[in-house]
Amino acid sequence: MAHTTNDLVATDIEAYLRLHEHKSLLRFITCGSVDDGKSTLIGRLLYDSKLVFSDHLAALESDSKKVGTQGGELDFALLVDGLAAEREQGITIDVAYRFFSTERRKFIVADTPGHEQYTRNMVTGASTADLAVILIDARKGVLTQTRRHSYLVSLLGIRNIVVAVNKLDLVDYSQEVFDRIETDYRSFAAEIGLSDIVCIPMSALAGDNITEPSPNTPWYDGPTLVGHLETVEIADDLHTGPFRLPVQWVNRPNLDFRGFSGQIAGGVVRPGDRVRALPSGQESSIARIVTADGDLDEAVAGQSVTVTLMDEIDVSRGDVIAAASEPAAVADQFECHLVWMSDEPMLPGRPYLLKLGSRTTGVTVAQPKYKVNVNTLEHAAARTLELNEIGVCNIHLDRRVPFDPYTANRDMGGFILIDRFTRATVAAGLLHFALRRADNVHWQAVEVDKTARARLKGQRPAVVWFTGLSGAGKSTIANLVEKRLHDQGFHTYLLDGDNVRHGLGRDLGFTDADRVENIRRTAEVAKLMVDSGIIVLASFISPFRAERDMARSLLGDGEFVEVHVDAPLSVAEARDRKGLYAKARRGELAHFTGIDSPYEPPETPELRLDASGSVSAEENAGLVVEHLRRAGILEPPAPGAEA
Repeated sequence: MAHTTNDLVATDIEAYLRLHEHKSLLRFITCGSVDDGKSTLIGRLLYDSKLVFSDHLAALESDSKKVGTQGGELDFALLVDGLAAEREQGITIDVAYRFFSTERRKFIVADTPGHEQYTRNMVTGASTADLAVILIDARKGVLTQTRRHSYLVSLLGIRNIVVAVNKLDLVDYSQEVFDRIETDYRSFAAEIGLSDIVCIPMSALAGDNITEPSPNTPWYDGPTLVGHLETVEIADDLHTGPFRLPVQWVNRPNLDFRGFSGQIAGGVVRPGDRVRALPSGQESSIARIVTADGDLDEAVAGQSVTVTLMDEIDVSRGDVIAAASEPAAVADQFECHLVWMSDEPMLPGRPYLLKLGSRTTGVTVAQPKYKVNVNTLEHAAARTLELNEIGVCNIHLDRRVPFDPYTANRDMGGFILIDRFTRATVAAGLLHFALRRADNVHWQAVEVDKTARARLKGQRPAVVWFTGLSGAGKSTIANLVEKRLHDQGFHTYLLDGDNVRHGLGRDLGFTDADRVENIRRTAEVAKLMVDSGIIVLASFISPFRAERDMARSLLGDGEFVEVHVDAPLSVAEARDRKGLYAKARRGELAHFTGIDSPYEPPETPELRLDASGSVSAEENAGLVVEHLRRAGILEPPAPGAEA
């Protein structure tokens, strides 16, 4: 089967390389339960492909004797399980990508983890695959993990399935065992919409039905694994679908050339085709399709090109150039599947970043509608998502983006969520559809705006956000500030954390998720009060930077003043008249900031107040008022200016 057997290698290496370059490529994954033989299978494929160099083979022989599981015989799994932890535990942890080829096709195979705790790694490996090889241990049959991985494969849009009933040599190559497993699997697969299934009896270790039909299974007349992989036809919906080009770069080398570069995510494009730029909706026609090797008469999905347009229209990185006759939809609210990949749980209402193609936007995630028990396919109620959990949620972006449902186009409907501070990927998502309410809810034009209201009150509206530990003195200082401003004739309102929880936040507790939602609600209320023209004083522990930054993002420049009431934990605890710290120390009060829940102090607040006791509350209040005066908040907007 190995490509090295081709006579051209010896007679005309350049001709062979050209032939090899134009072979089709199949990406596939192997998955299944722990110890079903995924790594052994890939090792066998590499070995039979003659793609194991002599030094690697010598190392394999040595390692097989030291840490192998085959009594000194070649342990093919060691070709793939590169991590020391994997060799010690006998399981695959990371996603291992390997390349091999035959006379007919090139392959990239991902060996994905079998254990439940590494579901996120399996999703990563499956995201670009065209086919999945699901291994089942003939001794164990269809297991919970088999169902889990089959569900994930179905969710991620892989429709071509090979069920490899492995280790058949350990059950005496029993046709009865194979038939029972095939029946069980097909019955389950029908429930999740998988129908294009080929079942193959095999032994990856012994090589049965891998490259050649095995004499040990005379009752089986189907293809070998490699034979099927070489010939399986992958439905290429992207080539037949509508044209999509996510713009990765606006190519402007000189004043005479302006092109838009990216990898075509769907369809076919030719010079003269009418296209629409999204989200702007402006239309033009394709003038040229430019590549490093010259202009093309046609380009298809998967090719990286630069296109130029007949007209000068506004197109930026992150936009999508689409077929004018079949444009992508544009929206800012969606229902989606989320696969949570972070050790930190999802916090509904917290602002994250969403990366869809080459566009990155702000996003908040609503409380899950439900999470999926992928072992039973049952839907369960959920307030959040933990590591490796999968749920269906609504998401709200801070701008409208072009998209296609994931089922129609992976590139246009698949996204990742990114933590704003750590920049770590926390989730993978699949867009279902835009929410209709996004099209039904519009801003109502009003005659009296924020500027008019502020001018009438003789002040600039703003939010003064006091943050700090419980007992730091936030409410005391905020109350003194409001009294001084009120005495001077300014229009104010104090949103105090304790008071808000009697009404607006009455249904919320003190978990991280509830704290996030409490601040989100308060920030939205504060935004409305600022629109009314008043000065809002907000006194909240607000322990997380992400939520304070979210509150800031709702307001205009200069309308958010963050005041860090900075008191050491020991001082704040000594002032505690309510006894809350004592309860937290005794374990009677969970999720208490500073004890068993973190406080993230502001990094660059507009004002930091020393609340250790060396400065009085009255003096600190004076510092706040003076800052507001210097910032121009205690002055009316100038004529013609916006508040």
